Amino acid sequence: MFELVVATRNAGKLREIRHLLEGEGVTVLGLDGFPELPEVVEDGDTFAANAAKKAETIARLTGRPCLADDSGLTVEALGGEPGVHSARYAGSQGDDAANNARLLRELAAVPDARRQAAFCCVMALCRPGLPTTFFEGRVAGRILRAPRGAGGFGYDPLFLVDGFDRTMAELPLAEKNRISHRGQALRQVVAVLAVQPR
Repeated sequence: MFELVVATRNAGKLREIRHLLEGEGVTVLGLDGFPELPEVVEDGDTFAANAAKKAETIARLTGRPCLADDSGLTVEALGGEPGVHSARYAGSQGDDAANNARLLRELAAVPDARRQAAFCCVMALCRPGLPTTFFEGRVAGRILRAPRGAGGFGYDPLFLVDGFDRTMAELPLAEKNRISHRGQALRQVVAVLAVQPR
């Protein structure tokens, strides 16, 4: 069994990644199992920079292969914001309700036809003795004026997925993982792990 540290304490993200790696011979360890590790400051200006910093730092500190992602919401009418600041858009890390409230305020005057958005994800895989590799995923949609659905986390209740009449928060986990930005990137990770030394 291959152990992979995933550089997050986000329970929702860990649940999705564990679900996607089920049956792949990978044991996923979250940072909650390493309470002594410091928080890695995400101060990069791109998703790739933040993902690489987390993966490389945690791999060095634990001596184990590490997968890290940086992902977020980009909204066309806001010039790509919240982008790399998605998790702390309202000021506090991971306050989903406050982040969603700010997003709705920022888009209040934007007509429905101009509320296009995308969830973007970049994953970085760092393994001892190998260069860091990157994987990307993207799913398009638009931002609603009120939340719908009780599943998911983050901006999921506001994000109506293109080609669906449901938000990310209304999709069953298996279906969300099939189409999501994180699911797309993680399937690429699985393909690489299957053919390269672990």
